[in-house]
Amino acid sequence: MTRTKQIPRSEAAESILPIYDRLFGDRDPVADPGTATGTPGNWWTVFAQTPDLMSHMVAGFGLFNSPDRELDPKLRELALTRTGFVAGSQFVFSQHCKAARRVGVSDTQLEAIPAWTTSTEFSSSERAVLAYTDQLALADGRVHDATFAALSEHLSEVEIIELTYGVASYKLHALMCRALRLEFDDVDERIVEIAAPVDGDTDVMGTISMRD
Repeated sequence: MTRTKQIPRSEAAESILPIYDRLFGDRDPVADPGTATGTPGNWWTVFAQTPDLMSHMVAGFGLFNSPDRELDPKLRELALTRTGFVAGSQFVFSQHCKAARRVGVSDTQLEAIPAWTTSTEFSSSERAVLAYTDQLALADGRVHDATFAALSEHLSEVEIIELTYGVASYKLHALMCRALRLEFDDVDERIVEIAAPVDGDTDVMGTISMRD
């Protein structure tokens, strides 16, 4: 269950209806959810509460996917798939695995993305992009000079700016999906206390320190 309200077709703004038509046909996506890619589709029905934000985000998707971009789509999708993985978003990761295949990323490479640093599946340019992605998404943009220098050997400054914007944007999407529990990120917190057995030993530190 999403943490915020979903907007049924009957309550959707005029600007939202063409999006619903494209993704859901004539169905009400709240009463009859599901998209052609296998997702519930509640990313769309939740953000339909804010039509101007929805329009902004959809325009952003078009911007990334535009043929006017200089960045190679394969490098872009490697970066965005890795972003979904390191940001802990099942939704972003899963969707961009599909997008990556469409632009030439192999299944072998996709399987290697979680542990790309130990893989031989990636070219030097792909490794430079993945290293840069990690320092954007995991180190909050603290990119080491050596990492940037390696990236600059393969990408122009325009391509680097596009890559930076893409990774930062999709980390934002990953965070929003997790916070609002949308799509495949609708999961309970897994880091919780597990109760000890009734009448069991609750002196954890005393037990593990081997003291009487």
